[in-house]
Amino acid sequence: MQVPLQIAFHNLECSEAMKELIEERVAWLERYFDRIVGCRVVVEEPHRHHRQGNLYRVRIDLTVPGAEIVVSHEPPGHPESRARFETLDGTIRHAFDNARRKLEEHVRRHRNEVKNHDTLPRASVSRLFGAEGYGFLATTDGREVYFHRNAVHNGDFDKLKVGAEVAFVEEDGEKGPQASTVRTIGRHNHAQE
Repeated sequence: MQVPLQIAFHNLECSEAMKELIEERVAWLERYFDRIVGCRVVVEEPHRHHRQGNLYRVRIDLTVPGAEIVVSHEPPGHPESRARFETLDGTIRHAFDNARRKLEEHVRRHRNEVKNHDTLPRASVSRLFGAEGYGFLATTDGREVYFHRNAVHNGDFDKLKVGAEVAFVEEDGEKGPQASTVRTIGRHNHAQE
């Protein structure tokens, strides 16, 4: 991840075991999708219920190229469904299972978008800062678009050269336009898979 993992506990003590479980589950998500930019996890105990047991809420905010994935895992209103929310580790695991499903959906949608190569804008690499891990693309309409090494498909950042033709997906970044996906253009004028 480009941004360090952020974990917050509200209305309950932060135990090392729970912190380790969250770190383990984030690593599990990263093994599935290694381009996660950042992750923030908030665990809270909204109310103490002596008759019904303690119920927990978990919110996971994942930042990935081109999207933000948010999972808010809250106790259901139905009493029989509430049992899995009474243990903190069960609630955390369930929230991360939901995050994995949403991440899988994002990857499927993203792959479908990228497979339509004719609609992706083209550019050429105008500047590279290899040691720092970023560069700029010169678009056909004369603009310059920032990209980070993590945006380059198949980890091919180190293979890029100034002047190389690429197809890319553009999004608004903090400091202007940036490419969330960069694919080199192959011999047959198609973006590389």
